[in-house]
Amino acid sequence: MNFELTASMMCADYGNLEREVRDLEQAGIDSFHIDIMDGRYVSNFAMSLNDMAYIRSATDLPLDVHLMVEHPNNNIQLFLDHLKKGDTVYIHPEAEYHPSATLQKIIDAGMIPGIAINPGTSIETVMEMLVIVKKVLVMSVNPGNAAQMYLPYVGKKIDKLLTMKEDMDFHIYWDGACSAEKIQTYAPKGVRGFVLGTTLLFGKGRPYAELIRNIREMKF
Repeated sequence: MNFELTASMMCADYGNLEREVRDLEQAGIDSFHIDIMDGRYVSNFAMSLNDMAYIRSATDLPLDVHLMVEHPNNNIQLFLDHLKKGDTVYIHPEAEYHPSATLQKIIDAGMIPGIAINPGTSIETVMEMLVIVKKVLVMSVNPGNAAQMYLPYVGKKIDKLLTMKEDMDFHIYWDGACSAEKIQTYAPKGVRGFVLGTTLLFGKGRPYAELIRNIREMKF
């Protein structure tokens, strides 16, 4: 079963960030997920521009930058200037007056455009965006904090997106409360990647290589 695993770096040990990046890379992670929060679009403050820039400098693996900020178009260039071609930038359509204009800036910079869909966001409200983006990050929890409970109704949304992804040419990624059961259920259905946080990867007191190997070797 071929699927991508990305590490949610807001859950990493910031006292040893260089080692965290190196250990995750050597353990076989596919990319690094960077959650940027402004305390406005979501109530929490998380990673910063400098955190993102440091991780970008410390690895050759792709970054998946998730902008949980109001009006990202106002400052999108600050982030794009620190990224490299092939990195992904997700925005929340509700956070922007004209999300298609922001997505076009991401495309023009050579990045992969994506949208993040909150649990309370219907597919119908982002339908036009689906023909622009290459990745759809489906939030299975409300955005803003790690270690939240999975919201079961999100599964129906993912099932609906799965019926659309081939025709509209996008890939689906899972973010939030990602357990082994969720990967076993949704990877065979066609979900391309999974963001790993405290449920499966961080704070376990076990080597990342062992944890990632166990995920890769799960039975489907």
